[in-house]
Amino acid sequence: MEKISLLTLLLVIINGGITYKGLKDFVFLNTFSFNVDKVLVNKDYKRIITSGFLHVDWIHFTFNMITLYFFSTNLEIYIGGFAFLTLYLISLVGGNLFALYIHKNHSDYTAVGASGAVSGLVFASIALFPAMKIGFILLPIQIPAWIYGVAYVLYCIYGIKSQKDNIGHEAHLGGGIVGLLIAIIIKPTVLVTNYFPILLILIPTLIFLFLIIKKPHFLIVSNPFSKSKSLLTIDDKYNSSKVSNQNELNKILDKINKKGYDKLSKRDKEKLDQLSK
Repeated sequence: MEKISLLTLLLVIINGGITYKGLKDFVFLNTFSFNVDKVLVNKDYKRIITSGFLHVDWIHFTFNMITLYFFSTNLEIYIGGFAFLTLYLISLVGGNLFALYIHKNHSDYTAVGASGAVSGLVFASIALFPAMKIGFILLPIQIPAWIYGVAYVLYCIYGIKSQKDNIGHEAHLGGGIVGLLIAIIIKPTVLVTNYFPILLILIPTLIFLFLIIKKPHFLIVSNPFSKSKSLLTIDDKYNSSKVSNQNELNKILDKINKKGYDKLSKRDKEKLDQLSK
């Protein structure tokens, strides 16, 4: 097992700390998660970054951090720590900006997760080391990284188009392609040595982008959220929480009617302030 670098360890600790705070404090989670309305209407642009350090639960967090670990060491050694961190953060932003574009008409769309950033690391690695092998948890098989990259792009495109699950395919695809492009900028020689797998990944992505820009009706998303009743889902946080929020607000208002505002606890006052916005 390869030794984890200090930079990767720092990213895991930061993600873990912020995730812990978000899972314990609804107000904190609601303040820093990605939300289309909050970003476009309220111009709360910090959410594009902060949401990438929150997670839906510890399984979501663990999966992202394991992927970060497996793809960090060789990549950081090859491109350097500063470039590695830059790639991580820009991929995070790129993934959320692409999700913002896809869901710009869905005001309630909300998401959290480091998946965009992690996808950027994965696709940067594919661009730089297309012949490396990628395995699957619980499956005794490995495939060349470039084949995985092509298959994953097609899977993301299908997921965005069909909207049949709660996975944040937009952030995955956006972050992944941004990571791949940054890898090319950092090491432009890969366009000569690895041009074939890079083209196989970029061509379906560019065709998809052309279709959704020039022919918006191609991307028909009648319901960007699944019918799942879970409060939070991977990369699509808590769309069904509106009902829960209203119930919480009603309870607090009942307390005010019975005892007065001054008798509210600090937590209730914070929730009232947040839910009233």
